[in-house]
Amino acid sequence: MTDSSTYVPPRVWTWETESGGTFASINRPVAGATHDKELPIGKHPLQLYSLATPNGQKVTILLEELLALGHTGAEYDAWLIKIGDGDQFGSGFVAVNPNSKIPALMDRSGATPIRVFESGAILQYLAEKFGAFLPTEPAARAECLSWLFWQMGSAPYLGGGFGHFYAYAPSKMEYPINRFAMETKRQLDVLDKRLAVSEYIAGDEYSIADIAIWPWYGGLVKGRLYGDSAEFLSVHEYKHVQRWADAIDARPAVQRGRRVNRVSGEPHEQLAERHDASDLD
Repeated sequence: MTDSSTYVPPRVWTWETESGGTFASINRPVAGATHDKELPIGKHPLQLYSLATPNGQKVTILLEELLALGHTGAEYDAWLIKIGDGDQFGSGFVAVNPNSKIPALMDRSGATPIRVFESGAILQYLAEKFGAFLPTEPAARAECLSWLFWQMGSAPYLGGGFGHFYAYAPSKMEYPINRFAMETKRQLDVLDKRLAVSEYIAGDEYSIADIAIWPWYGGLVKGRLYGDSAEFLSVHEYKHVQRWADAIDARPAVQRGRRVNRVSGEPHEQLAERHDASDLD
């Protein structure tokens, strides 16, 4: 490996707003709202504010799966948050998620509205609310939640690490790409070894563990993330992950959930907002 970097860190770091990269215009070292903007409220108890990134897809997939099971209380409005435009820094959104990240959920089904933020927390909240896709037997529940939190801890290395330096950084840099490619392949191997002995991530039953992991790692092996990264990472090597990814990809609720809040890709794959099941027809 060659090292062509001449960067020497300053004694005290300061924010350079012209740092470059795809998301330079919205990255900043402070929290809080940048402008006043109230969030819209639709007709359903569940109000989702999101975008069809892998994290956003987790929640819409679960909601569509719950509806497919007959849980009518899982009907929802999905409002588009354009993160490239900085919608996540509006005062209304920050009130729901002080971390200014999608997705964010407001549950207005009770006397007092409940906010839920962080995708893993939303999945657990909804699974417990409707009694689905999260085992109740202690050992099975622990296994499912362990894999759910595995995803929450691992995916930043895939997205903010590998994905950023491979696809979004202003220039290609050998060290970070190699470092995060190695970690991404290690994570794929973790999943592949698990799926060699288990039909789904947490066991024999489809669960929120699969719903959390699939948009990231299923999307990666299906060639949907970061340009030609599937070839670069030789994802064909992970046969068990491929089998699992294909099985989940074929689920009608997953196909519907992937479309919600999507504003890129083929026109038939896009649905900027969802306010009724008929919107997906």
